[in-house]
Amino acid sequence: MERYTGFYIDKPQGNNVFSYEERENKKIFVPKLIEGTLEDVKVGDNIVFNEIDEDTEIKAKGLKNLVEYKLGNKTIYVFDNHNHAFYFWNKSLLKNEFNKGCKLVHVDQHKDMREPDNYNVNIENLDDVFTYTNEALNVGNFIQPALKKGIFSQAIIIDSSYGFDVEVDEEYVLDIDLDIFSKDMDYIPYDFRIDKIKKLIENAKVITIATSPYFIEQDYAIKVLKELFNCDIIE
Repeated sequence: MERYTGFYIDKPQGNNVFSYEERENKKIFVPKLIEGTLEDVKVGDNIVFNEIDEDTEIKAKGLKNLVEYKLGNKTIYVFDNHNHAFYFWNKSLLKNEFNKGCKLVHVDQHKDMREPDNYNVNIENLDDVFTYTNEALNVGNFIQPALKKGIFSQAIIIDSSYGFDVEVDEEYVLDIDLDIFSKDMDYIPYDFRIDKIKKLIENAKVITIATSPYFIEQDYAIKVLKELFNCDIIE
């Protein structure tokens, strides 16, 4: 049974911890997961990330739905808040879509390498993984548990122009945060970023993609997403 059915988090946990006490809005939405294509990746009406920035409360809307789709033999997951990647890595691992202990290539404006409060999760049990992903993890701390649990042997972080010079010969899962295309990253030429990520897409076993509300404007993130997957990459 699909666990991502569309639900609210109203306690100060998961991504709802940020500035919880100071905020007017006390709940965030986690959208439903559907099977579809890039055409199904659309901005929704619900607040999925809420933070206070310089005394202003930012209520960031996320995706209408989280989307799982197949492109050739690859499974691709598109979601808004980045911590959902942890759940989808485990889901793919249990389906043998990649080998446990391969590399993670993480393309992101941020390293996302903070430590969570605990590592109390059984990665063999997707119900447990789902609860842990949504209650214990947030957008900044979802990679360390994947390393600690041996899902990946190494995280290769690409968060700068020289980071894109990396060559990965071994098996890897590709994790993209579309905030790599935020205005703060415009010192790296746009076409350079697009071309480098397209090459990484070609050889990835599984791909997880965050649209990152609050960190990048969502309509623009979706436009970039569609450009990354123009149909001549993978037949």
